[in-house]
Amino acid sequence: MTLQTLGVLLVGAALGWKRAFAALALYLAAGAVGLPVFAGGVGSVAKFAGPTGGFLLAFPFAAALVGFLVERFALDRRPAGTVLAMLAGSAVIYALGLLWLGAVTGLSGQPLLSAGLLPFLMGDALKLGLAALLLPGAWALVGRR
Repeated sequence: MTLQTLGVLLVGAALGWKRAFAALALYLAAGAVGLPVFAGGVGSVAKFAGPTGGFLLAFPFAAALVGFLVERFALDRRPAGTVLAMLAGSAVIYALGLLWLGAVTGLSGQPLLSAGLLPFLMGDALKLGLAALLLPGAWALVGRR
């Protein structure tokens, strides 16, 4: 389990949609040029062509969606709203990631879900809850509150 998705969701809620998209696009660019920012301390443009490429490419869109939802609907004012916004962001990551994973591996249906979704749901649920709990601290760091 990595903490990448926790960071994506937290950045989205703390920075708002525009800055969150920009921050995650910069993160992907840093990894593409070789900085060791991806899971396992790896950075390479080749990561985008592999089975996890779709998940990575979804990060800016997921963060932007979370940011939009908390800005537009003030979903960050209550824990349940924050979780809802972050759940929507997670859905974006899984949707794009699974599409890419299926295209790269040829998997579909249950085998695709078994490879790219089911093993990660429990860990992602924990990270989503942790991100929601950390949000007030993130606000303090970015001076938003």
